[in-house]
Amino acid sequence: MDLANFLIQILNSVQYGLLLFMLAAGLTLIFGIMGVVNLAHGSFYMLGAYLAWSLSSMTGNLAVAIVLGAALSVVFGLALEWLLFRHFYKRDHLDQVLLTFGLIYIFEEVRSLLWGDDVHGVEIPSLLSASIPLTDTLSYPVYRLFMSGLCIVLAIGLYLLIARTRLGMKIRAGAFNRDMAEALGINIKLIHAIVFALGVALATVAGMIAAPISSVYPNMGSQVLIMCFVVVVIGGIGSVRGALIAALLVGLVDTFGKVLLPSVAGMLVYMLMAAVLLWKPEGLFRQ
Repeated sequence: MDLANFLIQILNSVQYGLLLFMLAAGLTLIFGIMGVVNLAHGSFYMLGAYLAWSLSSMTGNLAVAIVLGAALSVVFGLALEWLLFRHFYKRDHLDQVLLTFGLIYIFEEVRSLLWGDDVHGVEIPSLLSASIPLTDTLSYPVYRLFMSGLCIVLAIGLYLLIARTRLGMKIRAGAFNRDMAEALGINIKLIHAIVFALGVALATVAGMIAAPISSVYPNMGSQVLIMCFVVVVIGGIGSVRGALIAALLVGLVDTFGKVLLPSVAGMLVYMLMAAVLLWKPEGLFRQ
């Protein structure tokens, strides 16, 4: 592998890792703060991809579609939390698993009714369709750099929200001691609704920006869900910082594994997870 190919794989691994972080951050927030095992999280990723396809077809602009889709996902997340999830916070994890597992099938049927079962493609905006030449024969797509940049901006925004704002202080307090936070006057129900909507929005935006390079097809959420759980387990349940580092590690191992060791690439990520859990059973970072 020459330097140009190595650089391309590094960029690919970072881009994939940052995309995984957006998905895993929402998942680890929902589980770490609300205590809900959400198996339907991958369906929000699928929802984002289909929203990108339908909204960009209607508006003719992917950026507008992403903004509209993000707003719709927040409303959808608030409604879903109010209708279903808030009734399961104090229920057993098995009940939560059954609820979210059933939601996967409901979302798939609704997707089939609304958008059909065909595979669709989302056009990359002309402004981002160019490539940056690395050598005479190799180049790197600008759109993938855009994806990485947007993920970094959202990651910084998420950090500032949780660590530097009054809302973030309330979120941390509710995660640390829910009863004491309620006794101090914090509206935990509202905090849970905001956290859930934020998790849904992150997964939806991840699906929207990934749609132009991965296509839009049925059951696409189930493929990313397992990798999200791997990231959450490696990073530590409830830790956003752990999710970021774990996502970048998974992206690096998966990308270079497919290039250098394709025959065993499918096992490498799970071997990484097993090694981390043997070393630190609680994951890289605590909540």
